[in-house]
Amino acid sequence: MSAPPQNPRARQAVTPARVVVGLCLFAPFVAMLWVGSYAKTGPTLAGLPFFYWYQMLWVPLSAAMTAVAYALVRREQAARRAREGRPAGGEGR
Repeated sequence: MSAPPQNPRARQAVTPARVVVGLCLFAPFVAMLWVGSYAKTGPTLAGLPFFYWYQMLWVPLSAAMTAVAYALVRREQAARRAREGRPAGGEGR
């Protein structure tokens, strides 16, 4: 077990990066579960009703938002390791 941090404020539970990560991961769920917002046929895109192309659009959007969330978490972990003086690669886990 690792020792608790010396400064109790050193580990904030909610940081701006974590809020953005939460929003990036939560937005696709809201967009897909709120069916009333996209349960219509128009406008069409290449002959596809809005209902279908809207859902297909969220596939790459969700992947991009997950990638952003991952990058933010990794950056925050690296900064925390640097503050604590641990190796950057995670060897000191």
